[in-house]
Amino acid sequence: MAAPAVSLPRSSKTESYVDNKRKEDIRHANIVAARAVADAVRTSLGPKGMDKMISTSSGEVIITNDGATILNKMEVLQPAAKMLVELSKSQDSAAGDGTTTVVVIAGALLKQCLSLLSSGIHPTVISDSLHKASIKAVDVLTAMAVPVELSDRDSLIKSASTSLNSKVVSQYSTLLAPMAVDAVLSVVDPAKPDLVDLRDIKIVKKLGGTVDDTEMVKGLVFDKKVSHAAGGPTRVENAKIAVIQFQISPPKTDIEQSIVVSDYTQMDRILKEERNYILGMIKKIKATGCNVLLIQKSILRDAVTDLSLHYLAKAKILVVKDVERDEIEFITKTMDCLPIANIEHFKEEKLGHADLVEELSLGDGKIVKITGIKKMGRTTTVLVRGSNQLVLDEAERSLHDALCVVRCLVNKRFLIAGGGAPEIELSRQLGAWAKVLHGMEGYCVRSFAEALEVIPYTLAENAGLNPIAIVTELRNRHAQGEINAGINVRKGQITNILEENVVQPLLVSTSAITLATECVRMILKIDDIVTVR
Repeated sequence: MAAPAVSLPRSSKTESYVDNKRKEDIRHANIVAARAVADAVRTSLGPKGMDKMISTSSGEVIITNDGATILNKMEVLQPAAKMLVELSKSQDSAAGDGTTTVVVIAGALLKQCLSLLSSGIHPTVISDSLHKASIKAVDVLTAMAVPVELSDRDSLIKSASTSLNSKVVSQYSTLLAPMAVDAVLSVVDPAKPDLVDLRDIKIVKKLGGTVDDTEMVKGLVFDKKVSHAAGGPTRVENAKIAVIQFQISPPKTDIEQSIVVSDYTQMDRILKEERNYILGMIKKIKATGCNVLLIQKSILRDAVTDLSLHYLAKAKILVVKDVERDEIEFITKTMDCLPIANIEHFKEEKLGHADLVEELSLGDGKIVKITGIKKMGRTTTVLVRGSNQLVLDEAERSLHDALCVVRCLVNKRFLIAGGGAPEIELSRQLGAWAKVLHGMEGYCVRSFAEALEVIPYTLAENAGLNPIAIVTELRNRHAQGEINAGINVRKGQITNILEENVVQPLLVSTSAITLATECVRMILKIDDIVTVR
């Protein structure tokens, strides 16, 4: 009788099967979604870039070509695409400018990654190569950079102008650029020369006039009028100013309740007590010589009543009420005074001193201006004007970018050429370096180098030039050693961009390269999306 057949265990090597299709689909979907976001803002790159009109669900309309603002207002649902929105926010906080550039570079890198993945190169290999290439790119940019001193005001203004040239309000760059430089230099602390806190520069927007009417005020400006319902003063010279955080009004009970008074004599007594209470407070205020009161906005009860305004007017005290809580720190730093939280602590040494406090008519409203402040802190105020709200908001965003550019130069005192010159030089040097590397790494670095050409290509495209001819000519010039050759979009040709005064801080470019690479590496290494309910 024949022995029963024994089925031998099959080799696990032949049976094992891993489904990589899903992982590839997820990676592909992420890259496509992120590239769609990059393509949306690509047309707004450079001085000839287009503007976007954003209409929000609340009916608000914004016209801008600031990358961070456009992406922030976009409703992005795909998780990988949201990473590009966060990327532009990171660039905005790190450098303030280059928010469109960083997203465009990330989109170009993702496009190259897609072709590398389809060639069968592993995502980890691509990721490591991109990291090495970004470190090399920062070294190349640093070698290209020109040192700048803060005393060289012209170079700082050129850099701020380059930032403003791509904005809606670019025609006002000759006014806004010097203003941004002066504002930043006025708040630089000699004890910490490398640090600038932009919260020390307050931007006040006022409708009416044109951007030409924008001015820098050495003092304080409040976008509100003086409380002179009872005929109080609207102009005070040799002002002694108090910033108070308590209310000049009758006290209320802590709990919600009502008191019924049936006897009119008791009612008279209550009113008399209220009057005496307010009078007592105002006498203490007047005794210190104070003649200007800045009263913090109160959420519990009225900061002032009609009765207290009447007595303050009789005491010839100018009153500005409803000062926002977050403005108090800036005001006290500017006037070198202390906020007063209780009437018992109202002392003369806590007051600020100024030559003039006055109410001025501006546009369709009024403002309060405080000038000639004694012992003024290292702060400054910029009063921005505009013919409509859209221009006003864009002028503020543009001025913020210019301030950030000057801050970058204070932090890292190097300038490099603009106009696509650094990107083409990077592309050329990284392309040469890729030939020295072996294996897959060389392929990946070469792709990184090709991706950087997207910036000059897009600049030329947005300016209505022939991008292929321009980029080819640019490569040729750089190969001949003209490292500062860039695209002059006004003349429509390639010139030495440093001589054309198109410069930008080194920090803007290095930050854009490193942040874009970091974001792309993260998107590359995602192979699945897990939704948790």
